[in-house]
Amino acid sequence: MCCVAMLPALEIAGCTQQTSLPPVTINGPAQQPQYPAQVSKPAPNTPLFITPPTMALEPQNPWKPEVETRDWEYIVIHHTASSTGSVESIHELHSKKKDKSGNAWLGIGYHFVIGNGNGMPDGAIESTFRWREQMHGAHAGNNEYNQKGIGVCLVGNFENEPPTEAQLAAVKKLVGVLKTEYHISSENVQGHRDVKATACPGKYFPMSEVAAAIDLPVYGSIPPKTPNPHTKVQLAQE
Repeated sequence: MCCVAMLPALEIAGCTQQTSLPPVTINGPAQQPQYPAQVSKPAPNTPLFITPPTMALEPQNPWKPEVETRDWEYIVIHHTASSTGSVESIHELHSKKKDKSGNAWLGIGYHFVIGNGNGMPDGAIESTFRWREQMHGAHAGNNEYNQKGIGVCLVGNFENEPPTEAQLAAVKKLVGVLKTEYHISSENVQGHRDVKATACPGKYFPMSEVAAAIDLPVYGSIPPKTPNPHTKVQLAQE
């Protein structure tokens, strides 16, 4: 009885107001939280936002062949030493050539051709049947580099002038993808003149710049392999 008699006094004193929950509003407007003014301002000398770190994605290889990949170790860069050219015109020219044994070439000796706007669109990259079928090349004049080297030819004469900006961007992209995909080191990206006595790909071709080209890094990728100096290739030459 004494406890009941004391309730009005407690309510008057405000005890039940401290322990009671606020009334629940059904379907009412959400109450916006109130923050002190100083909390909404960034601390001095701090950025307004921080971009979270992102994981590098594996680059796409639009030239991935559908057959089993050959064991590539090199990329060999060439020029046509002509102002015009295309996959078709080079194929026709190479089909008339013969190897040291007198056998006719199978056709275009390169795996890729990059156009300059005269015969092919400027900067266009076209793969040939040798790449699609993962065949040896007929471009280096050196059997090991024909068997283990990806032949890339740019249309143009770089003894007279440098490649176009579109060609340079294209060959860097192609070399970067091939290096990453097939674990080829920059040291093994070479000009034709590095494997045979020739001026190809010309004095105006930025060989070291292209050899150092990279594509997007691959998370957890395997580092480039070191070529085995004792590897012997005894397949047919062209």
